[in-house]
Amino acid sequence: MPVQNLSPFSRRSFLQLSAAASAAAAFHVVTEPMLAAAARRPISKDGVMIDSNENPLGPSQSARSALSAIIPQGGRYLFDLSDDLVHTFAQLEGLNPDSVRVFSGSSPALGFTVVAFTSPQKSYVTADPGYEAGMYSAKAAEARVVKVPLTKTHAHDVKAMIAAAPDAGVFYVCNPNNPTGTLTPHSDLEYLVENKPKGSIVMVDEAYIHFCDAPSTLDFVKAGKDVVVLRTFSKTYGMAGLRCGFAIARPDLLDEITTRSGWNFMPITAVAAASASLKEPGLVPERKRINATVRQETFQWLDRNGYSHTPSESNCFLLDTKRPGKEVIDAMAQQNVFIGRIWPIMPTSVRITVGTHEEMEQFQTAFQKVMRDTTAFSLPPARPTRDSRRHAALLS
Repeated sequence: MPVQNLSPFSRRSFLQLSAAASAAAAFHVVTEPMLAAAARRPISKDGVMIDSNENPLGPSQSARSALSAIIPQGGRYLFDLSDDLVHTFAQLEGLNPDSVRVFSGSSPALGFTVVAFTSPQKSYVTADPGYEAGMYSAKAAEARVVKVPLTKTHAHDVKAMIAAAPDAGVFYVCNPNNPTGTLTPHSDLEYLVENKPKGSIVMVDEAYIHFCDAPSTLDFVKAGKDVVVLRTFSKTYGMAGLRCGFAIARPDLLDEITTRSGWNFMPITAVAAASASLKEPGLVPERKRINATVRQETFQWLDRNGYSHTPSESNCFLLDTKRPGKEVIDAMAQQNVFIGRIWPIMPTSVRITVGTHEEMEQFQTAFQKVMRDTTAFSLPPARPTRDSRRHAALLS
Protein backbone atom coordinates (compact mmCIF):
# COMPACT_ATOMS: atom_id res chain seq x y z
CA MET A 1 0.00 0.00 0.00
CA PRO A 2 1.40 3.44 -0.85
CA VAL A 3 2.72 5.40 2.10
CA GLN A 4 0.51 8.39 1.32
CA ASN A 5 -2.62 6.30 1.98
CA LEU A 6 -1.65 5.53 5.57
CA SER A 7 -3.00 7.46 8.54
CA PRO A 8 -0.69 10.02 10.21
CA PHE A 9 0.25 7.65 13.05
CA SER A 10 0.85 4.67 10.77
CA ARG A 11 2.74 6.75 8.17
CA ARG A 12 5.09 8.20 10.75
CA SER A 13 5.94 4.72 12.04
CA PHE A 14 6.29 3.36 8.51
CA LEU A 15 8.80 6.01 7.52
CA GLN A 16 10.99 4.96 10.45
CA LEU A 17 11.08 1.34 9.35
CA SER A 18 14.15 1.42 7.12
CA ALA A 19 16.27 3.08 9.80
CA ALA A 20 15.24 0.48 12.36
CA ALA A 21 15.23 -2.66 10.22
CA SER A 22 18.76 -3.88 10.92
CA ALA A 23 18.54 -3.22 14.64
CA ALA A 24 15.10 -4.82 14.97
CA ALA A 25 16.22 -7.92 13.07
CA ALA A 26 19.03 -8.52 15.54
CA PHE A 27 16.99 -7.81 18.65
CA HIS A 28 14.89 -10.44 20.45
CA VAL A 29 11.97 -9.19 22.53
CA VAL A 30 11.73 -11.27 25.71
CA THR A 31 8.23 -11.84 27.10
CA GLU A 32 6.61 -13.36 30.17
CA PRO A 33 5.56 -16.58 28.36
CA MET A 34 9.11 -17.06 27.07
CA LEU A 35 10.49 -16.78 30.59
CA ALA A 36 7.86 -19.16 31.93
CA ALA A 37 8.27 -21.69 29.12
CA ALA A 38 12.05 -21.87 29.60
CA ALA A 39 11.53 -24.15 32.62
CA ARG A 40 8.00 -25.49 32.10
CA ARG A 41 7.24 -29.19 31.97
CA PRO A 42 4.83 -30.46 29.30
CA ILE A 43 1.31 -29.56 30.45
CA SER A 44 -1.76 -31.75 30.06
CA LYS A 45 -5.10 -30.28 29.03
CA ASP A 46 -6.39 -30.50 32.61
CA GLY A 47 -3.25 -29.00 34.15
CA VAL A 48 -3.58 -26.01 36.49
CA MET A 49 -1.56 -23.24 34.84
CA ILE A 50 -0.75 -20.58 37.43
CA ASP A 51 2.79 -19.85 36.30
CA SER A 52 2.57 -17.05 33.72
CA ASN A 53 0.40 -14.31 35.29
CA GLU A 54 -2.34 -14.95 32.75
CA ASN A 55 -5.97 -14.13 33.44
CA PRO A 56 -7.97 -17.38 33.41
CA LEU A 57 -11.17 -15.48 32.56
CA GLY A 58 -9.90 -14.73 29.05
CA PRO A 59 -11.32 -11.94 26.88
CA SER A 60 -14.60 -10.35 27.95
CA GLN A 61 -17.82 -11.16 26.15
CA SER A 62 -17.74 -7.86 24.27
CA ALA A 63 -14.16 -8.61 23.15
CA ARG A 64 -15.18 -12.09 21.99
CA SER A 65 -18.06 -10.64 20.01
CA ALA A 66 -15.69 -8.12 18.42
CA LEU A 67 -13.31 -10.93 17.51
CA SER A 68 -16.07 -12.88 15.80
CA ALA A 69 -17.29 -9.81 13.95
CA ILE A 70 -13.86 -8.88 12.59
CA ILE A 71 -12.97 -12.34 11.25
CA PRO A 72 -14.67 -11.85 7.85
CA GLN A 73 -12.44 -8.81 7.33
CA GLY A 74 -9.30 -10.77 8.11
CA GLY A 75 -8.17 -10.38 4.51
CA ARG A 76 -7.81 -6.61 4.96
CA TYR A 77 -5.11 -4.60 6.70
CA LEU A 78 -7.54 -2.03 8.17
CA PHE A 79 -4.86 0.41 9.32
CA ASP A 80 -7.37 2.85 10.77
CA LEU A 81 -8.42 0.40 13.51
CA SER A 82 -5.18 1.00 15.41
CA ASP A 83 -5.61 4.76 15.15
CA ASP A 84 -9.18 4.43 16.44
CA LEU A 85 -7.90 2.38 19.38
CA VAL A 86 -5.29 5.03 20.20
CA HIS A 87 -7.90 7.79 20.07
CA THR A 88 -10.30 5.83 22.28
CA PHE A 89 -7.64 5.22 24.93
CA ALA A 90 -6.37 8.80 24.77
CA GLN A 91 -9.87 10.18 25.23
CA LEU A 92 -10.56 7.90 28.21
CA GLU A 93 -7.31 8.90 29.92
CA GLY A 94 -7.27 12.60 28.98
CA LEU A 95 -4.16 12.24 26.83
CA ASN A 96 -3.06 13.69 23.53
CA PRO A 97 -3.18 10.87 20.92
CA ASP A 98 0.35 11.82 19.89
CA SER A 99 1.46 10.54 23.32
CA VAL A 100 0.17 7.01 22.70
CA ARG A 101 1.56 4.24 20.48
CA VAL A 102 0.07 0.77 20.16
CA PHE A 103 2.25 -2.37 20.29
CA SER A 104 1.68 -6.12 20.29
CA GLY A 105 1.56 -6.23 24.08
CA SER A 106 3.74 -4.12 26.33
CA SER A 107 6.82 -6.35 25.94
CA PRO A 108 8.02 -4.88 22.60
CA ALA A 109 7.58 -1.36 23.96
CA LEU A 110 9.56 -2.32 27.06
CA GLY A 111 12.37 -3.88 25.08
CA PHE A 112 12.75 -1.12 22.55
CA THR A 113 12.59 1.56 25.25
CA VAL A 114 15.58 -0.07 26.91
CA VAL A 115 17.45 -0.31 23.60
CA ALA A 116 16.64 3.32 22.82
CA PHE A 117 17.82 4.82 26.10
CA THR A 118 20.59 2.54 27.39
CA SER A 119 24.06 1.87 26.02
CA PRO A 120 27.54 0.89 27.23
CA GLN A 121 27.62 4.35 28.83
CA LYS A 122 24.03 4.40 30.16
CA SER A 123 22.97 1.75 32.67
CA TYR A 124 19.69 -0.09 33.12
CA VAL A 125 18.38 0.02 36.69
CA THR A 126 15.75 -2.37 38.00
CA ALA A 127 14.40 -3.89 41.21
CA ASP A 128 15.50 -7.21 42.63
CA PRO A 129 13.35 -9.24 42.47
CA GLY A 130 11.72 -7.67 39.44
CA TYR A 131 10.50 -8.52 35.96
CA GLU A 132 13.52 -9.70 34.03
CA ALA A 133 12.71 -8.90 30.39
CA GLY A 134 14.37 -5.48 30.43
CA MET A 135 17.66 -7.00 31.53
CA TYR A 136 17.86 -9.03 28.33
CA SER A 137 17.15 -5.91 26.30
CA ALA A 138 19.93 -4.14 28.19
CA LYS A 139 22.24 -7.01 27.27
CA ALA A 140 21.41 -6.38 23.60
CA ALA A 141 22.31 -2.71 24.13
CA GLU A 142 25.54 -3.73 25.92
CA ALA A 143 24.40 -1.70 28.93
CA ARG A 144 25.35 -2.33 32.54
CA VAL A 145 22.48 -3.90 34.52
CA VAL A 146 22.06 -2.59 38.06
CA LYS A 147 19.75 -4.62 40.32
CA VAL A 148 18.62 -2.90 43.53
CA PRO A 149 16.88 -4.91 46.31
CA LEU A 150 13.34 -3.96 47.26
CA THR A 151 12.69 -2.29 50.60
CA LYS A 152 11.46 -4.23 53.64
CA THR A 153 7.91 -3.42 52.56
CA HIS A 154 8.64 -4.81 49.08
CA ALA A 155 8.56 -1.39 47.39
CA HIS A 156 11.12 -0.09 44.91
CA ASP A 157 13.94 1.61 46.80
CA VAL A 158 14.03 4.68 44.59
CA LYS A 159 16.74 6.51 46.54
CA ALA A 160 19.00 3.47 46.37
CA MET A 161 18.28 3.12 42.65
CA ILE A 162 19.38 6.70 42.01
CA ALA A 163 22.48 6.29 44.15
CA ALA A 164 23.45 3.01 42.47
CA ALA A 165 23.56 4.42 38.94
CA PRO A 166 24.56 8.06 38.37
CA ASP A 167 25.06 6.96 34.73
CA ALA A 168 21.53 5.55 34.36
CA GLY A 169 19.77 5.57 31.02
CA VAL A 170 16.59 3.83 32.19
CA PHE A 171 15.03 3.27 35.61
CA TYR A 172 12.49 0.46 35.30
CA VAL A 173 9.63 0.26 37.80
CA CYS A 174 6.91 -2.37 37.53
CA ASN A 175 4.03 -1.18 39.71
CA PRO A 176 2.52 -3.37 41.09
CA ASN A 177 5.74 -5.30 40.94
CA ASN A 178 6.20 -8.61 39.19
CA PRO A 179 6.81 -11.05 40.94
CA THR A 180 5.87 -9.74 44.41
CA GLY A 181 2.60 -8.05 43.47
CA THR A 182 3.48 -5.18 45.81
CA LEU A 183 3.17 -1.43 45.33
CA THR A 184 5.59 1.48 45.29
CA PRO A 185 3.92 4.69 46.54
CA HIS A 186 3.23 7.39 43.97
CA SER A 187 5.22 9.83 46.10
CA ASP A 188 8.30 7.60 45.75
CA LEU A 189 7.87 7.51 41.99
CA GLU A 190 7.56 11.29 41.97
CA TYR A 191 10.84 11.49 43.91
CA LEU A 192 12.49 9.23 41.32
CA VAL A 193 11.23 11.33 38.42
CA GLU A 194 12.36 14.59 39.99
CA ASN A 195 15.77 13.42 41.25
CA LYS A 196 16.99 11.01 38.58
CA PRO A 197 20.14 11.84 36.59
CA LYS A 198 19.61 14.33 33.81
CA GLY A 199 18.81 12.71 30.48
CA SER A 200 17.64 9.39 31.96
CA ILE A 201 14.17 7.90 31.52
CA VAL A 202 11.81 6.44 34.12
CA MET A 203 9.83 3.57 32.61
CA VAL A 204 6.79 2.57 34.67
CA ASP A 205 5.26 -0.76 33.72
CA GLU A 206 1.59 -0.65 34.66
CA ALA A 207 0.72 -4.13 33.37
CA TYR A 208 -1.01 -4.91 36.68
CA ILE A 209 -2.32 -1.46 37.62
CA HIS A 210 -5.99 -2.39 37.20
CA PHE A 211 -5.80 -5.04 39.92
CA CYS A 212 -5.11 -2.44 42.63
CA ASP A 213 -6.20 0.97 43.91
CA ALA A 214 -2.90 2.74 43.22
CA PRO A 215 -2.96 5.89 41.09
CA SER A 216 -1.50 5.68 37.61
CA THR A 217 1.65 7.55 36.61
CA LEU A 218 0.03 8.92 33.47
CA ASP A 219 0.04 12.28 35.27
CA PHE A 220 3.82 12.40 34.71
CA VAL A 221 3.31 12.01 30.97
CA LYS A 222 0.67 14.73 30.95
CA ALA A 223 3.16 16.99 32.74
CA GLY A 224 5.79 16.35 30.04
CA LYS A 225 8.23 14.45 32.28
CA ASP A 226 10.91 12.01 31.13
CA VAL A 227 8.58 9.08 31.72
CA VAL A 228 7.40 6.18 29.59
CA VAL A 229 4.32 4.34 30.89
CA LEU A 230 3.48 0.84 29.64
CA ARG A 231 -0.01 -0.65 29.54
CA THR A 232 -1.18 -4.04 28.34
CA PHE A 233 -4.41 -5.90 27.64
CA SER A 234 -2.76 -9.19 28.70
CA LYS A 235 -3.67 -9.12 32.38
CA THR A 236 -6.95 -7.64 33.60
CA TYR A 237 -8.45 -7.74 30.11
CA GLY A 238 -7.50 -11.41 29.63
CA MET A 239 -5.88 -10.99 26.21
CA ALA A 240 -2.38 -12.40 26.79
CA GLY A 241 -2.55 -14.55 23.67
CA LEU A 242 -3.97 -11.79 21.49
CA ARG A 243 -1.09 -9.34 22.17
CA CYS A 244 -2.02 -5.68 22.47
CA GLY A 245 -0.61 -2.86 24.59
CA PHE A 246 0.52 0.76 24.68
CA ALA A 247 3.55 2.91 25.27
CA ILE A 248 2.55 6.34 26.60
CA ALA A 249 5.07 9.19 26.66
CA ARG A 250 6.02 12.53 25.15
CA PRO A 251 6.02 12.28 21.34
CA ASP A 252 9.79 12.83 21.15
CA LEU A 253 10.39 9.87 23.48
CA LEU A 254 7.98 7.70 21.50
CA ASP A 255 9.84 8.62 18.31
CA GLU A 256 13.07 7.33 19.85
CA ILE A 257 11.34 4.03 20.68
CA THR A 258 9.69 3.53 17.30
CA THR A 259 12.93 4.42 15.52
CA ARG A 260 14.23 1.17 17.02
CA SER A 261 11.08 -0.90 16.68
CA GLY A 262 10.17 0.06 13.13
CA TRP A 263 6.66 0.06 11.73
CA ASN A 264 4.40 -1.88 14.08
CA PHE A 265 1.33 -3.16 12.24
CA MET A 266 -1.15 -4.70 14.67
CA PRO A 267 -3.31 -7.80 14.04
CA ILE A 268 -6.83 -6.54 13.52
CA THR A 269 -8.19 -9.20 15.88
CA ALA A 270 -6.18 -7.85 18.82
CA VAL A 271 -7.12 -4.26 18.03
CA ALA A 272 -10.82 -5.05 17.70
CA ALA A 273 -10.88 -6.94 21.00
CA ALA A 274 -8.91 -4.20 22.77
CA SER A 275 -11.24 -1.46 21.52
CA ALA A 276 -14.30 -3.38 22.65
CA SER A 277 -12.74 -4.00 26.07
CA LEU A 278 -12.03 -0.31 26.62
CA LYS A 279 -15.65 0.51 25.84
CA GLU A 280 -17.03 -1.93 28.43
CA PRO A 281 -17.33 0.29 31.55
CA GLY A 282 -17.88 -2.40 34.19
CA LEU A 283 -15.20 -4.80 33.01
CA VAL A 284 -12.20 -3.59 35.00
CA PRO A 285 -14.00 -3.15 38.36
CA GLU A 286 -15.61 -6.58 38.09
CA ARG A 287 -12.38 -8.37 37.25
CA LYS A 288 -10.55 -6.48 39.94
CA ARG A 289 -13.17 -7.69 42.45
CA ILE A 290 -12.94 -11.30 41.27
CA ASN A 291 -9.15 -11.35 41.47
CA ALA A 292 -9.10 -9.70 44.91
CA THR A 293 -11.66 -12.17 46.27
CA VAL A 294 -9.76 -15.26 45.12
CA ARG A 295 -6.42 -13.75 46.18
CA GLN A 296 -7.72 -13.00 49.67
CA GLU A 297 -9.19 -16.49 50.04
CA THR A 298 -5.81 -17.93 49.06
CA PHE A 299 -3.95 -15.69 51.51
CA GLN A 300 -6.29 -16.68 54.33
CA TRP A 301 -5.59 -20.35 53.63
CA LEU A 302 -1.84 -19.76 53.48
CA ASP A 303 -1.91 -17.77 56.71
CA ARG A 304 -3.92 -20.45 58.54
CA ASN A 305 -1.38 -23.04 57.48
CA GLY A 306 1.69 -20.99 58.37
CA TYR A 307 2.97 -20.21 54.87
CA SER A 308 4.57 -16.80 54.28
CA HIS A 309 3.82 -14.71 51.20
CA THR A 310 4.27 -11.18 49.92
CA PRO A 311 1.35 -8.78 50.59
CA SER A 312 0.32 -8.63 46.95
CA GLU A 313 -2.28 -6.29 45.49
CA SER A 314 -2.00 -7.86 42.05
CA ASN A 315 -2.67 -11.21 40.40
CA CYS A 316 0.59 -12.78 41.54
CA PHE A 317 2.62 -13.15 44.73
CA LEU A 318 5.78 -14.75 46.03
CA LEU A 319 5.34 -17.74 48.32
CA ASP A 320 8.14 -18.75 50.69
CA THR A 321 8.52 -22.53 50.58
CA LYS A 322 11.38 -22.68 53.13
CA ARG A 323 13.26 -24.98 50.76
CA PRO A 324 14.77 -24.70 47.26
CA GLY A 325 12.03 -23.30 45.09
CA LYS A 326 13.01 -25.33 42.02
CA GLU A 327 12.34 -28.55 43.93
CA VAL A 328 8.87 -27.34 44.88
CA ILE A 329 8.14 -26.34 41.28
CA ASP A 330 9.07 -29.82 40.05
CA ALA A 331 7.09 -31.53 42.81
CA MET A 332 4.01 -29.42 42.07
CA ALA A 333 4.28 -30.33 38.38
CA GLN A 334 4.02 -33.97 39.42
CA GLN A 335 0.64 -32.98 40.90
CA ASN A 336 -0.38 -31.41 37.57
CA VAL A 337 -0.18 -27.91 39.07
CA PHE A 338 2.27 -25.58 37.32
CA ILE A 339 3.57 -22.65 39.36
CA GLY A 340 5.94 -19.83 38.46
CA ARG A 341 9.67 -19.49 38.56
CA ILE A 342 12.17 -18.36 41.21
CA TRP A 343 14.42 -15.32 41.45
CA PRO A 344 18.08 -15.77 42.51
CA ILE A 345 17.82 -13.20 45.31
CA MET A 346 14.99 -15.26 46.91
CA PRO A 347 15.79 -18.90 46.05
CA THR A 348 13.22 -20.40 48.43
CA SER A 349 10.32 -18.38 47.05
CA VAL A 350 8.17 -19.26 44.06
CA ARG A 351 5.78 -17.02 42.15
CA ILE A 352 2.12 -17.98 42.16
CA THR A 353 -0.45 -16.55 39.75
CA VAL A 354 -3.96 -16.06 41.09
CA GLY A 355 -6.21 -18.36 39.09
CA THR A 356 -9.89 -19.17 39.42
CA HIS A 357 -11.42 -20.23 42.73
CA GLU A 358 -11.35 -23.86 41.58
CA GLU A 359 -7.75 -23.64 40.37
CA MET A 360 -6.58 -22.19 43.68
CA GLU A 361 -8.34 -24.97 45.57
CA GLN A 362 -6.42 -27.48 43.45
CA PHE A 363 -3.25 -25.50 44.16
CA GLN A 364 -3.92 -25.69 47.91
CA THR A 365 -4.46 -29.45 47.84
CA ALA A 366 -1.34 -30.07 45.78
CA PHE A 367 0.83 -27.67 47.77
CA GLN A 368 -0.19 -29.19 51.09
CA LYS A 369 0.58 -32.66 49.77
CA VAL A 370 3.95 -31.60 48.40
CA MET A 371 5.02 -29.79 51.56
CA ARG A 372 4.10 -32.76 53.75
CA ASP A 373 5.71 -35.37 51.51
CA THR A 374 9.43 -35.53 52.21
CA THR A 375 9.96 -37.91 49.29
CA ALA A 376 8.67 -35.26 46.89
CA PHE A 377 12.04 -33.54 47.00
CA SER A 378 14.07 -36.39 45.58
CA LEU A 379 12.41 -36.09 42.18
CA PRO A 380 14.55 -35.96 39.04
CA PRO A 381 14.72 -32.51 37.47
CA ALA A 382 12.19 -31.62 34.80
CA ARG A 383 13.23 -32.64 31.30
CA PRO A 384 13.19 -29.55 29.09
CA THR A 385 10.78 -29.51 26.17
CA ARG A 386 11.85 -28.46 22.68
CA ASP A 387 10.24 -25.05 23.25
CA SER A 388 11.94 -24.59 26.61
CA ARG A 389 15.34 -25.44 25.11
CA ARG A 390 14.77 -22.86 22.37
CA HIS A 391 13.76 -20.20 24.87
CA ALA A 392 16.65 -21.02 27.17
CA ALA A 393 19.06 -20.62 24.26
CA LEU A 394 17.56 -17.23 23.47
CA LEU A 395 17.98 -16.03 27.05
CA SER A 396 21.58 -17.22 27.33
